[in-house]
Amino acid sequence: MNALSDILLRRRAAEPELMDDYASSGGEALREAHRHLRRLNLLFAASGPIVFGVERLWRKAGCPDRLSVLDIGCGQGDVNGALLRWAERRGVVLQLTLADITEEACAEARALYQEEPRVKVERLDLFELPDHYADITVASQVLHHFEEDQAVQALNAMARSARMGCVVGDIHRHPAAWAAVWLAARMVSRNRYIRHDGPLSVAKGFRASDWRCFRNRLQAVDPAYHLEFVWRPLFRYCCLVYRADGG
Repeated sequence: MNALSDILLRRRAAEPELMDDYASSGGEALREAHRHLRRLNLLFAASGPIVFGVERLWRKAGCPDRLSVLDIGCGQGDVNGALLRWAERRGVVLQLTLADITEEACAEARALYQEEPRVKVERLDLFELPDHYADITVASQVLHHFEEDQAVQALNAMARSARMGCVVGDIHRHPAAWAAVWLAARMVSRNRYIRHDGPLSVAKGFRASDWRCFRNRLQAVDPAYHLEFVWRPLFRYCCLVYRADGG
């Protein structure tokens, strides 16, 4: 990648994030990182695309009074506070499962929601989710951790795990977003995971052209798959995947 491409983020970064190195990451530093991510999530409105997408699928299903949601790759799970408040406003009885592959993330999620009866926490692998596990499966800032082939597999796994569909929220790869996250990460934390992985997650993000490719590849697997892509504020997007035939 040449210097100009580096600056403009024309290509996705290939460098792995520290949090994805399960062999060497872990312990208190990683648990602290999950706590500090809450600050960045609040600053950059990470919950917005998830609530937007869940409401869209909920309305598409006829506004049922009960709803089960699985948040896969939840981290601390703090973005779900907005989802719980949404359910209260809509009069929806919400059953929320927070799931992550690391015990550190699950421990932080359990601590955050220990007094919330609507929430349970499980340690799950995204690629081993059972079919129809929940009405809606959501993933906030998860997909950019994968290479393109894995990202398509992850979308397929999430869509199969959901009866109504899945919602993906993440950040758009853009120089302004990268600069904002780089600065914010250094303002809110001294944690090495936050300072390294925060801006890198932007550089590893996807753009609209990537999502058009994902849609075509998903439909090659199953022509009934439908993918909607909606821009949201603060360089974020919401992507919904569901079967157009309702199956």
